[in-house]
Amino acid sequence: MLPYFLNILEGALLTVAVSLCALAVAVALGFLGAGAKLSGNRLLWAVATAYTTVVRGIPELVLMLLVFYGGTIGLNHLLEVMGSEAVVDINPFMAGVITIGFIYGAYMTEVFRGAIISVPKGQSEAARAYGMGVMQTFVRITLPQMVRYALPGFTNSWLVLIKATALVSLIGLQDMTFLAKQASSATREPFIFFLFTAALFLAYTSASLFVLNRLNARYSLGVRKRGQ
Repeated sequence: MLPYFLNILEGALLTVAVSLCALAVAVALGFLGAGAKLSGNRLLWAVATAYTTVVRGIPELVLMLLVFYGGTIGLNHLLEVMGSEAVVDINPFMAGVITIGFIYGAYMTEVFRGAIISVPKGQSEAARAYGMGVMQTFVRITLPQMVRYALPGFTNSWLVLIKATALVSLIGLQDMTFLAKQASSATREPFIFFLFTAALFLAYTSASLFVLNRLNARYSLGVRKRGQ
């Protein structure tokens, strides 16, 4: 049974890759969505609001299948209409990363929006008065302070995102969940292999929680708690 455990460990590396790539997509979309909601532009606000509302209201599995199957069909049809003979094939890894990143980008949007609002507005106004540009003010004034407010929500979203990567096994990506299912079918010992997979997920989330809690403690230094 050792080879099966080793295969699952290799699949765990793929799970890490999917989750980290999806996190990068989610963070990028989160900042864009938060910026759109806070921009004061009605069109951008409407697009960002529709994005967060629709994505958070559709099951993750449905979106995964929609991107994997519908995305390929839609892109190929579009290329055919444009007169191109090129064929697009969305592989399971890319479909998983795009879908999970797209989903959790909606949650990150609300996390980052709330964190930005929590930073006293007078500080950015003072920075602008000193001649700083919008981007410089955000990078040097707003971003370092919003991290403390964003970390709790970011941590929750990240932990759920990690667990959501198990969905990629349903579209054929050989992550640790997919390989655990194969091992279970071959040996008829589902409890052992799925318990091992659960332990790997728990180790991954526990390590993430440890690191993020340390970051949260670091960014909270010198901050007086309520009631003290």
